[in-house]
Amino acid sequence: MIAVELDVAQNVAFGIIAAAMIVAALRVVTSSNVVHAALWLVVVLAGVAAQYILAAAEFVAVSQVLVYVGAVMVLFLFGIMLTRAQIGRETDLNNRTWALGIPVALVLLGLLAYVIIDRFEDTTLPDQGGPAPTQLIADNVLAPYLVPFLAISFVLLAAAIGAIVLARKD
Repeated sequence: MIAVELDVAQNVAFGIIAAAMIVAALRVVTSSNVVHAALWLVVVLAGVAAQYILAAAEFVAVSQVLVYVGAVMVLFLFGIMLTRAQIGRETDLNNRTWALGIPVALVLLGLLAYVIIDRFEDTTLPDQGGPAPTQLIADNVLAPYLVPFLAISFVLLAAAIGAIVLARKD
């Protein structure tokens, strides 16, 4: 009885998070302010992390938050600020043929749904006996690549500082 209640709660949470992600994704593409679009993208990426938590993939959820919500969005916002993009409403952000994209997107959605349903119609995932411990995954992923990971972080920091120095007007 408790497992059924958990499944219902998980499905309700999935629906709420998915609805918030859809609304935020629509705001990303319809926003006329570039900074607001980037912030709505943060909501979408945080929703993806929440979906990973619902799927009991905590390590992937934390990685999603660190890599995408943290690092990539900071780079987007730095790019917006350093390129001196117009802050505020812009009138000419959309391509004139945007309406052509709607039927193309719907056809691609139908094709993708057909292919997925045709290929994985009644396939179920095997039970792994519970989630893998986060510490084990982190050790296996980061242990051999810790030094290159730190080196790349210093290279990105140097690139960000160089971009700030080049963009400054003195």
